[in-house]
Amino acid sequence: MQRAAILGCPMQKLFRDASGGVLFPQGSVLTIGAFDGVHRGHRALLEAARNDARARGLPLAALSFEPLPRQFFAGRERVVRLSTPRQKFCELIFFADAVGLLRFNASLATMSATGFVESVLLARLRARSVWVGPDFRFGRGRAGDVELLRTLGTGQGFDVSSIANLCDGDDRISSSAIRAALAAGDFERATRLLGRPFRMSGHVVHGQQLGRKLGYPTANLPILHGQAPVAGIYAVRVSGAGLDDMPGVASLGTRPTVGGVEPILEAHLFDWTGDLYGQRIEVEFVAHLRDEAHFADLDALVAQMHRDAAQARAVLSSTPERAYA
Repeated sequence: MQRAAILGCPMQKLFRDASGGVLFPQGSVLTIGAFDGVHRGHRALLEAARNDARARGLPLAALSFEPLPRQFFAGRERVVRLSTPRQKFCELIFFADAVGLLRFNASLATMSATGFVESVLLARLRARSVWVGPDFRFGRGRAGDVELLRTLGTGQGFDVSSIANLCDGDDRISSSAIRAALAAGDFERATRLLGRPFRMSGHVVHGQQLGRKLGYPTANLPILHGQAPVAGIYAVRVSGAGLDDMPGVASLGTRPTVGGVEPILEAHLFDWTGDLYGQRIEVEFVAHLRDEAHFADLDALVAQMHRDAAQARAVLSSTPERAYA
């Protein structure tokens, strides 16, 4: 899928409610999961489900949850996630005819495994075939597993299929492994497991204009959904809003030198001037340069920003652009 399609993907064919009228009267093929990051393993599952749907002449619906169940149970604590709801939708709709990001709330969290199958998979979606990963769990207390789903499917008239975990060498491809690689600054490993470079996207918001005053104007993206899997100073490439892999340097953190509290992604584009406010951009993380630090004064901060920019330019000039996968 091209990045332009993701940046501008329409939000049609999205449904959020677990209850309501029948969405697919003729029946559907479903694939279900958290799909955080929509990595290579997820895409293998989606491709298998799509092939099944085409063979049956039925629509494919990719079913996930927002907030993620682990975020719901974490309460106010922000959990690390690889993709925003919009990013996840835009990746899933490439494979599916419709995407469900079901509102994970107390009602859904306390629904029994049998109730989930009867109310959501059958009454709402008329499932004829369901595809899941081998570790799939569902229902109150995660009581349901693949074998229970198969048993229920036999009684209710739908098939259940599961694919094995995908590996990259000795690495099992999983969202948790990718989060760990990103936290360690191992972007090469993260890219292999994801099947593409790690990117964050969002609409550019107004900031304090401090970067502009210091000679480094930035495009600012708030961190709205969960906690970012990266933090610090990075060499980046920026796309969207008419840009195509523009080189730059970015900071993701709370800006301790100027008394910041909330995390924000600030990207400075090299040798470019323009207005990006309100536009959607995508920031590709190429290399980790250093951790965020507190500086004694703005002069010390600016001196370090000069060093960061020079290092980012050197890294990007020696790092080839990767094609989107």
